[in-house]
Amino acid sequence: MTSATQPPASGARQAHPDHLSHVIFITAAAAMGGFLFGYDSSVINGAVEAVRDRYDVGSGTLAQVIAIALIGCAVGAATAGRLADRIGRIRVMRIAAVLFSASAIGSALPFSLWDLAFWRVVGGLGIGMASVIGPAYIAEVAPAAYRGRLGSFQQAAIVIGIAASQLVNYAILNLADGKQRGEIAGLEAWQWMLGVEVLPAVLYGLLSFAIPESPRFLISVGRTDRAREVLAEVEGHSVDLDARVAEIETAMRREHKSTFKDLLGGRFALLPIVWVGIGLSVFQQLVGINVAFYYSATLWQSVGIDPAGSFFYSFTTSIINIIGTVIAMVLVDRVGRKPLALVGSAGMAIALAVEAWAFSADLVDGKLPETQGVVALFAAHAFVLFFALSWGVVVWVFLGEMFPNRIRAAALGVAASAQWIANWTITASFPSLADWNLSGTYVIYTVFAVLSIPFVLKFVKETKGKALEEMG
Repeated sequence: MTSATQPPASGARQAHPDHLSHVIFITAAAAMGGFLFGYDSSVINGAVEAVRDRYDVGSGTLAQVIAIALIGCAVGAATAGRLADRIGRIRVMRIAAVLFSASAIGSALPFSLWDLAFWRVVGGLGIGMASVIGPAYIAEVAPAAYRGRLGSFQQAAIVIGIAASQLVNYAILNLADGKQRGEIAGLEAWQWMLGVEVLPAVLYGLLSFAIPESPRFLISVGRTDRAREVLAEVEGHSVDLDARVAEIETAMRREHKSTFKDLLGGRFALLPIVWVGIGLSVFQQLVGINVAFYYSATLWQSVGIDPAGSFFYSFTTSIINIIGTVIAMVLVDRVGRKPLALVGSAGMAIALAVEAWAFSADLVDGKLPETQGVVALFAAHAFVLFFALSWGVVVWVFLGEMFPNRIRAAALGVAASAQWIANWTITASFPSLADWNLSGTYVIYTVFAVLSIPFVLKFVKETKGKALEEMG
């Protein structure tokens, strides 16, 4: 029998794969789902104004088309876990690859606005599945000594996917002479932007045939011989494979399948710790981060920057996002989760306030005055940097650690659902709010960034260095 203080008899904690490069390949292949998560989420940025012009729709309708993908995200995330337990992790990856591919082709060749919206939902289903299956699979195949580093592949893949989508959009726009509706081989530029995603989607599907099924799933369906083979492949032959299989079987029998009922308690229906998780998820979105990834090209064009310039700044913002994510990955175990969150909140609040000031200036010939324009660009990049090095990573670390074992799965589901809802709220409201008052919109985001500071100080407890069994 193993415990939190007694190392596993199999030697799993000290396991080192015979070929680490092969394990890295397996992890990177699974993380392609994260790449597509980021790519599909942000590629629409390049098509917003073209869709508005082609279908002659107002800001409210346009926002619903952009945000409707989040409905698919929520459904995909809610169903992926149970589906993976029934048919396996690899098959769910293949389903997600098919959904991404179908969405890319359908979005590139829509015959009406509602048709485009439908394919956005299909893509959202793929995003939701990828957001769940990637981290779960990686955690189950990664050796314990490498789990943290390999687990970070998913988040890195997401931000690289965001950057790649903006680079592709920028390249396609230049091929179309800077016109989002310019024709390339019979299709408009924005259609190519949405359609190119079929290439990484097909690659994701092909890679799923080159990696093994999760040992945990194999054991759950009685395929223990194959599970031993995979464990030897990813953890090395120095591990006692029979003991390792027995450990996994014992852990699976002991697991408590948490349900929503386990989250109930206290004066406010849900347990206090669940409300803290919901608060972290909601604040992460209400500072307006996805405006930077869904609408940045539209935002910059609205204050007088030409389409090519607006696409370029969307790409540079994505690079800043990658840099900030790397900083967070380096610091989160060194300085702790809570200090990073507080630094991020303060930095975001200042950057958003500066953006609000810059956007309050009157446009001259359809453009911001030069000083305010430069300040707005720097502030926008600073906002993304502070988000990426703090809340972009820290919230997911908190949510994975802060809940007691007996409610972790159910509480994570509730917190993730709250995040999708908040994401939808920001995504659906931005175009109308920007039409009302762009500066005022950023004041609202600033207020949420400021409010996140006392929330973290009062309600969020540091989880750095604590075992999961200590949470409660």
